Amino acid sequence: MKAEIHPEYVDAVITCSCGHRVETRATKEQMHIDVCSECHPFFTGEQRIVDTAGRVERFQRRYSLGDPS
Repeated sequence: MKAEIHPEYVDAVITCSCGHRVETRATKEQMHIDVCSECHPFFTGEQRIVDTAGRVERFQRRYSLGDPS
């Protein structure tokens, strides 16, 4: 292994928007994520849409069929 080419590996805290925290090791000390395994619908079994910027409503407006008359 070559010396001095690898990034520094430090203790890290990953924080989700739901408040769940995971302590691990990484090249950055802190990371913030939107969805984790504690709040993701696939793991929780919930039916919900995670919409961070109104994209679902914009898609529905853009591609709605409207009244054909």
